[in-house]
Parts: sequence; C-alpha cells; structure tokens
Amino acid sequence: MAISNKNNGSSFFFILMDFPGLEFAHYWTAIPICSIYVLSLLGNMTIIYIVKSVSSLHTPMYLFLSMLSMADLGLSASTLPSMAAVFLLGQRKVGAATCFMQVFFIHTFSVIESAVLLAMAFDRCVAIQKPLHYATILTTKHIGATGLAIVFRSAALHLPLPVLLGRLQFQPINALSHSYCVHPDVLSLSSSNTLVNSGFGLFVMLFTLGMDAVLILLSYVLILKTVLSIASNAERLKAFNTCISHICAVLLFYTPLVSLSMTHRFGKKKLPTQVYMLLSYLHFLVPPMLNPIVYSVKTKEIRVHILKMLHSKSSMPQR
Repeated sequence: MAISNKNNGSSFFFILMDFPGLEFAHYWTAIPICSIYVLSLLGNMTIIYIVKSVSSLHTPMYLFLSMLSMADLGLSASTLPSMAAVFLLGQRKVGAATCFMQVFFIHTFSVIESAVLLAMAFDRCVAIQKPLHYATILTTKHIGATGLAIVFRSAALHLPLPVLLGRLQFQPINALSHSYCVHPDVLSLSSSNTLVNSGFGLFVMLFTLGMDAVLILLSYVLILKTVLSIASNAERLKAFNTCISHICAVLLFYTPLVSLSMTHRFGKKKLPTQVYMLLSYLHFLVPPMLNPIVYSVKTKEIRVHILKMLHSKSSMPQR
C-alpha cells in the first residue's frame, strides 16, 4: 500500500544500495571510498589555501579555480554521509526527509560545479580573445558577483525539489539504486503521478547542465577560432595550453554525466547494475578527487607553490 508523504512522512523510508556482490565486504569497499574522499579533501583544501595565501594568484583564473574546489568539497560532503553509513557502518536505511535533503544538496552542488566550469570557460575565452581588456572585464567585484549568482541560481532552482517530492506517495520500503539519494532514482520509486516532478526536473537539467554545456562548447569554438588566427605556432600552442587543465575538468565532469543520463534513459535494464552504479560513482566521486591533481600537474604556479609547501615542511627542524 502506498503511503502519502503529507500525512505519514515517518511511515516510510528508503534503502540505500550497497555495491552488488560486495554486500558482505563493507570494510574492503570502504577503503577505496574513504581514500577518494581523503584525496578530495586534501587536494581541494590545498588549492583553496594556496590561492588564498598567495597574493599573486588573486587573478580571475585562480579565483575561479578556488570556486571549483569549493564546489568539489560541497559535492563530496553531500554524498559522504550516506556512503559512509553504507560502506563503513553497514547502515542502509535512511528517512524520507534526510533523503530529500540529500537530493537537494547533491544536485545543487553538481549544478554549481557546472556553472563554475562555464565561468572558467568564459575566463579563458576573454583571456585569449581580448587580453588587453582582460583585467577590466573580469575584476574582483565581477568575479564575486558571478560566484553569488552561481550559488543563488543553483539553490533557487533546486529548493522546490524536496517540496515536490514531499507531495508524492511511496511504498513503506523503497530500495534505491545508489548509496545516496538522487532525484531520478527517488522519483522512479513513487507510486503516484510524477508528471510535474519529471517536467520540473527536466527543465532544471536543461536550463543548468544543458545550457552550461552548450555555452562551454561555444566558448571553445570562439577560443579555437582565435587560436587558429595566430600566426606563430609557438604562440598558438602557448594560448591553447592555458586551456588544457580546464578541458580535462570539463571532460571529467560531463563524460560520466552524459553516460549516466543515456544509461538511465535507454539502457538501464540492458546493462548490469554494477555498470550503472560505477558510472554514478565516476560522476560524483572522481571529479572532486582528480580536479586538484590535474590543475596541480598542468598549472605551473600551483605546482610550484605545492612543492614549496612540501619543501618547507620537510626542512622544518624537528624537536
């Protein structure tokens, strides 16, 4: 019997999915999961600390990079509680209110990351197309306003999600397909009409992730057009090389997302559950871990200051 969330919100709950085939190996599966979270935390905190403490890095490119690290930390923190409960404690039961709040935070921080990637693409486009006006177009004030607009857009668009989910009816026990709550997964378990929820979710996705992806692609079309117009091969390579780290971050974020969306729409019943969960983990867990590594390896200024930090700590006198 379906239970209305309006009247009996505490009468039903969700069951988080453990990795199929490894249900009795929580501690072994917890090792790589915890390692990913630790690397994400250390990497992104290091990026934020370096950008904040080094005045020469208070430029648009690095300020946007620190925003990306903040979004990565938020995304990691959104998935961590339920994944820690499943893989460390073996606790798979989660209440409806907690699940709906996790839906809000996961999707909000995911859209924030997408918007920051778009802002970074605009930054590279202006730097390459109009280098003489770069400092006047992307001032600190404009960057701060952009950051606030990104957060406001993401939060405002996703605030209705928990409310709309709260109007639906669910069975007393609902088994999810992931070890965290995401909107399409929760929506598929409802026993009532989900037309409004599905329509709103599609609108938000197209207005945020879809539009951001199109604008990022357009930015790189303009960048490529400008780079190809440069006469010197060395200058072409130098200009395009400033975009490599950002291209890697975009691919890390959007490739698993597109694959997950296509699988959810067309191939969920044809592919093994493990493949579907793996794509989900790649989308939510891998970018926060790899983004700091990519920027540390490919960006000289970040790499130099990380090496200085490590050298200063190793050369400190021991008591």
